[in-house]
Formats: sequence, C-alpha cells, structure tokens
Amino acid sequence: MMQNYETAKEILAKYKQEHLLNFYDELNNNEKEQLIQQICQIDFEQIFSLYEASKTDEVILHRNIKPLPYTIKKDLSNEELAFYSSIGESAILNGKYAVVTMAGGQGTRLGYKGPKGTFELDIKPKKSLFEILSDHLKEANEKYNIAIPWYIMTSIYNDELTKKFFEEKNYFGYPKDCIYFFKQSELPLIDLSGNLILEEPYKIKEASNGNGDVFASMYQYGILENMRQRQIDWVFFSGVDNVILEIVDPLLLGLTICHKKLVASKTLLKENVEDKDWIFARKNGKPSIIDSRYLSSEMKVAKDEKSHFLYRDINLLAHLFHLSALEKVANVSLPYHRAFKKNNFVNAEGMKQVPESPNTYKFETFIFDAFSLFDDIELLRVEKDDEFAPIKDFNGVHNPEVAKELYERKYCF
Repeated sequence: MMQNYETAKEILAKYKQEHLLNFYDELNNNEKEQLIQQICQIDFEQIFSLYEASKTDEVILHRNIKPLPYTIKKDLSNEELAFYSSIGESAILNGKYAVVTMAGGQGTRLGYKGPKGTFELDIKPKKSLFEILSDHLKEANEKYNIAIPWYIMTSIYNDELTKKFFEEKNYFGYPKDCIYFFKQSELPLIDLSGNLILEEPYKIKEASNGNGDVFASMYQYGILENMRQRQIDWVFFSGVDNVILEIVDPLLLGLTICHKKLVASKTLLKENVEDKDWIFARKNGKPSIIDSRYLSSEMKVAKDEKSHFLYRDINLLAHLFHLSALEKVANVSLPYHRAFKKNNFVNAEGMKQVPESPNTYKFETFIFDAFSLFDDIELLRVEKDDEFAPIKDFNGVHNPEVAKELYERKYCF
C-alpha cells in the first residue's frame, strides 16, 4: 500500500489537491486503502479540463437556429392514429421493442431516504414508482402477448438497494429474466475554489455524471450486446418519476418507422414564452435542444402557416432510439454541462458541514445531446395532462400530490 500511497501523493501534488489526505493518519487500514484506491482511479486531468472548459458559455447565433417539424397528436385523425399505431404495434408484437428506465437518483428532494424508484405514491393501494412502471409494462405485455425487456440504470449509490427492493417485491410479478440492471458512472464534485471535496474523511465526494452516460454504460455492461442477441430494434428511454408517461407507445414508434428516422422524442407545448425550459430546434443544421435565451424576441413567438409555434416544443424525457443509433452514440463522447449544486462536505476540522447555499459544481452529460449526431428526429407533441406527471420535490409544481391527482384521473376509474 505504501507504493500506492506515494503514487496518490504525487497525483494530488500535481493537481494541488493535497487536502484530500488531511485525515489519512486518522483512518483505519480499510479506509486508507479505499481512499488511496479512489485517488488513483480518478481522472484528474478530465475533471479539471471540464472545470476550465465550463467557464466559457456556449454562443449560438440566431442565424444558426432553425425550427424542427413536429406532429401534434391531438390533431391526428382517427385514421392516422390507427395507421401509425398499427405499424408500431407490429414491431412490438415481433419483439423488437425494449424499455430503459434511468433510475440512478435518490429521493433526497422528496425528503425520502432511498432510491427514488422505491418512493411510494399515495394511491390505493400505495405503489412505488418502480411498481407503477412495472404495471405499465405488464399491461403492454398482456395486450401484445409478449414480455418486453426492461433495462434499469442505477448508480453506485442505489444499485444494491434497488436490486434488493426488486427481490423483496418479487420483481412485481414481472418476468425476472426480462429485467436487467446496469450502473452509470460518477465524477468528483469541485467547490468554488477549484478543490475536490470529501464526503467522508476516507471518501471523495462524487456524483452521477448525468443521464447522457446511459449510452456508454449500456455498452460497458453488455446491454447493447444483450439487445442485439434479443434482436431488439427500438429502445425507449425515460426517467423513473413520470407516473403517467406512455412508455410503450405504438404511435410514436409507428411515426418514427414510417418516416424513416433513427431517433424520436415526445414533446410538450411550452405554454409561457418566458419560461426557462429548453426547446427543440435545429442548431447548425442538426436536431438539438437549446436554451431559449438564444432565441430572438421574434423567434420566441414565430408561427408557421397553420399558426403553430415554431420554437415552443420542450423536452419531457421520453426518447426513442434505433439500436444502430445507440451503437453509434456509445462510441462518442457527449459534451459535459456544469451545474451548481448544494452538497454536504467534510470541512477542515474533519466535521460534516451542511452548506446553506450551492457550493459545488457538478459535471453531467445529457441524453438529448445525442440528437445532434443525426440528421433528423421525429417529434410527437403530446398533452401535458395525458403524459406528464413527474415527481420532483414536495414544494415545486411537480410534487407527489399533483402526480397522484393526474395518475388517478388517468388510471383509476
């Protein structure tokens, strides 16, 4: 261990992070080994390159932004709905469809200890977010007489507890051989002084590196190979907390297949032009999601010949990818974004400190940055009350009570 200790000291000296060993002499042997191993595994060059690069904001010129075409679900005729849905249903019936749930988060913002997917919605009977997702999938399985493969992305913080939860709940009656777990990666956090922080005297604080890591993690854990072996063509991605989202949607699938696209997304209408939600648009000729602040005042209210807004479609985290598209993205490094977050840390006296305001930078990739790797995207605008009831926290607009109301309106008769 002494040799590794010297290696760790050299690494920390190079990047001026020697404070991470401040409590080394007070640790037991297991803790010392854990800390030294973590230091030697961290890519310090990467994290500090991201830190420096994030200080410069992206600039997007108005002339480089163009609208993306979209389909409005409520404007489709019954004949169109039936036609596109039949194409999607055919692919589902032939076992070409799978679902990925991104569930690496904790229930911290809900005041809940544990994986967010284990949080229970106060319906009768109470159901966890995982069970609600399982219900949606089981309903589709029964309808199409198949077993849709279900892939669940966890994190280092909740992987063990998530798997244990599924075992305790007997996988909610879902076919066990159709459920697969894989973990996303993490990156260290950096404080305002450009220093990594300690979560414990023997552990550097890290956080998941965003939902855009799903592609690389699927490759790393053999998920893409598993999908190839199962002859899956289409994979739907969503988060764990939207309790009314249609995760098996033959309409979206049929539209995408019919229009010969490799990627697709459901969208919502941005109701208030001044809201900060990012919007779908073509950036430098490629489909993207961009910050609305890059739009001119005229662009924000621009409409087409049918009086439909050109730049008002926002992301609800409901994406569809062809397997070939996933294989392409898995070999590309997506850009990192910097977020300012509040995180507990071990202070200079070795005590846990709870900050009163954001104190650290987190670096994360976003799944939607993969869109720019393709020439086009299929967009399907759905209604908010039909497919958008995420549970984010207790105090905001996306709280459990609102989700419960929308869930019961849709599924409880």
